[in-house]
Amino acid sequence: MVTTLMMTNVGDVPDRGPIPFETRRREHLQEMRQRVPTHLERLAWSAERLRAEREARLRELVRIARDRSPWHHERLKHLDLGTLGEDDLARIPVMTKHDLMTHFDRIVTDPRLTLNRVEAHLDVLTTDDYLLDRFHAIASGGSSGQRGVFVYDWESWADCYLSCLRYTIREQLQDPEAVHRRMRIATVSADHATHMSSALPQTFSDPESAVAVRVPITLPLARIVAGLNDAEPDILLAYASILPELAHEARTGRLRIAPRRVISMAEPLLPEIRAVAEETWGVPVINWWVSSEGGAMGVSCGRGRGLHLSDDLLIVEPVDAQGRTTPPRVRSEKIYLTNLYNPLLPLIRFEITDQVTLIPPEEPCPCGSAHRRIEDVSGRLDDLFVYPSVGAVHPHVFRSRLGRDRAIVEYQVRQTERGAEVSIRCVSEVDTARLRDDIRDDLTRLGLREPEITIVRAERLDRQATGKLKRFVPLATGA
Repeated sequence: MVTTLMMTNVGDVPDRGPIPFETRRREHLQEMRQRVPTHLERLAWSAERLRAEREARLRELVRIARDRSPWHHERLKHLDLGTLGEDDLARIPVMTKHDLMTHFDRIVTDPRLTLNRVEAHLDVLTTDDYLLDRFHAIASGGSSGQRGVFVYDWESWADCYLSCLRYTIREQLQDPEAVHRRMRIATVSADHATHMSSALPQTFSDPESAVAVRVPITLPLARIVAGLNDAEPDILLAYASILPELAHEARTGRLRIAPRRVISMAEPLLPEIRAVAEETWGVPVINWWVSSEGGAMGVSCGRGRGLHLSDDLLIVEPVDAQGRTTPPRVRSEKIYLTNLYNPLLPLIRFEITDQVTLIPPEEPCPCGSAHRRIEDVSGRLDDLFVYPSVGAVHPHVFRSRLGRDRAIVEYQVRQTERGAEVSIRCVSEVDTARLRDDIRDDLTRLGLREPEITIVRAERLDRQATGKLKRFVPLATGA
């Protein structure tokens, strides 16, 4: 059976007096629970059935977008809905974040949701809340720092949540020790409800099945540790950049938790971070590739390498710098995302600068899912440093040095005109002179003449408003 997109007509939900948040949230929680069996079923679909689902959703999404979005009407009017399929995607122009923010009012398919109205809602948002009793709004700066605003309707917000949790739900249902337990979940992430990682769990916290605790990542480390010790989580969800610090605290004995599952989210899970977390807690680290634009773009299942794309909910096109499709085993320069389940804000071939590498379909995952797999997402196009005499320098040049030393629990690299300034947070002594010389030698070998490298020890690294750490900061104009 092919899923039909839900899209409420503007007149179907009249404006009315505000409904208490908890009343509306519990209704939404029930909606989410009812959708769980369908989401679990899709994890077992064949590749052919997944493609049929995507193409049916694509035709319906384009129909809604053409009918209700003036901006998309002009952009998509040349398409034949009767024959439209994935092979026709190249005929659709690419959409950018600049397009979204410039033409927001003409893109959204409910005219009540003007950008001014959504921004006014976000301005006063301190905890999770509904817009017009039905919608959710979030904002994201992304790694590039360019602000984006996104809205989800009732059904798509529930689907967004399940796109993240369904592999975890499946594992729990298959674990005889966990299936009847009320799980304890602790999340170390952004505290503000304008960010997806904060808003989603606030909407769908379910006291009947789990005890959920949110620990703001902006707290001092000692308070984060205390919050986690109090929570005693079975499942730990955290930004990747905080995991090395938590692992160090666990090795010293200050952090006394024994999670059955560790989930990394919102930032690239670097190999050295995965290694230290798995060594510390003795469990596989599950990786979530999540975006404000599409929810869970890819989720690792815990049984095979890499991440499964949400092939029933999204179309992810890995492409090179010229927009040409990249084959398996070749890392893309960016992706084009089509969100098939959120017709309120049609994102069709939306450019995101994440770099991904498809795993060939001839290498099936042990979990049995036919959803395509990608290798762990290792960085973004925006993180590249470009020097006039050398060209692009990948962050791994710095990461390979900084990630080796366990005394360095956090670092940030800022590009300078002739090199880089590296800020490090350490738990013990580091030979900064040796580290500086090693990085200088690496850049010299790449062709940068007399690179200037400074190493600065810092007590705390500044995070973005969302709470994320921007690990590599290029010059605003290149170099």
